[in-house]
Amino acid sequence: MTSATGPVLALVPGTRTAPGTGANTGRPVFFLGTHHPGWLSTAQVPLFVSDRRLRGYRTLPRASATWALDSGGFTELSRYGTWDHGPAARHYAAQIRRYRDEIGHLAWAAPQDWMCEPAITARTGLSVAEHQRRTITSVLTLRDADPSLPVIPVLQGWTVSDYLRCADAYQHAGIDLAAEPLVGLGSVCRRQATTAIDLIVRALHAHGVTRLHGFGVKLHGLVNCGYLLTSADSMAWSFAARHQSPLPGCELRHINCANCIRYALTWYAKVCASLGRTTFTQPPLFDLRGGEA
Repeated sequence: MTSATGPVLALVPGTRTAPGTGANTGRPVFFLGTHHPGWLSTAQVPLFVSDRRLRGYRTLPRASATWALDSGGFTELSRYGTWDHGPAARHYAAQIRRYRDEIGHLAWAAPQDWMCEPAITARTGLSVAEHQRRTITSVLTLRDADPSLPVIPVLQGWTVSDYLRCADAYQHAGIDLAAEPLVGLGSVCRRQATTAIDLIVRALHAHGVTRLHGFGVKLHGLVNCGYLLTSADSMAWSFAARHQSPLPGCELRHINCANCIRYALTWYAKVCASLGRTTFTQPPLFDLRGGEA
């Protein structure tokens, strides 16, 4: 189903509107990042899963809850400095269509965007402006390939003025971000300990772009500006688990819980509690064994 602004995004359980529609409530929808696509059928919470993990599956899992698709752009660009090793745009569009139809409950998909962290621009040898241009081109190409796909525009930049220029560039390309159901905010996941993300989000709100998804926004960032975001994702749980002892009861299964759905859902519940969300109910452990890594 589509609207004048593009595909209508799928509803998130426990909310009245799609992520990115209507006024922010101060309690963003939180997508749990995972590198285990099998969790889609067992986790029963909103998940954020990369195309890099899904694309090799012959038989895809059926989703038990709303989820969103990451294009895997950070990995592509940090490893290769180009998208040439990833799927071509029309092939990626076909993959999104397959995930939507076979997995189900796909809320939205990220384009093949170009991050603007200094380490990434150094790797590609391109300017921030060129990364922004290529990101916008990806959105336009994917939407042209199949207008029914829920591909969201993503803002990229490094400084506040970069993001505002990117928003204006979308406008010049014919995409009104103020009318979009959801707009991704990229290149912020490694800036949680600074005021930068708060300044960027506030500037975009003043610019009329208010329905934002924060990519990789950790708890510190959510505490600072979560009430200004419509949704966010993170898989910081896996890094934390790698440096901790296993949860009680997990000692015989693995040396740490970096791949443990039980740990991930416990962490997710704590994040949701800190955001004031009360709709999350953790399934009993016996229901999760099929998705345990």
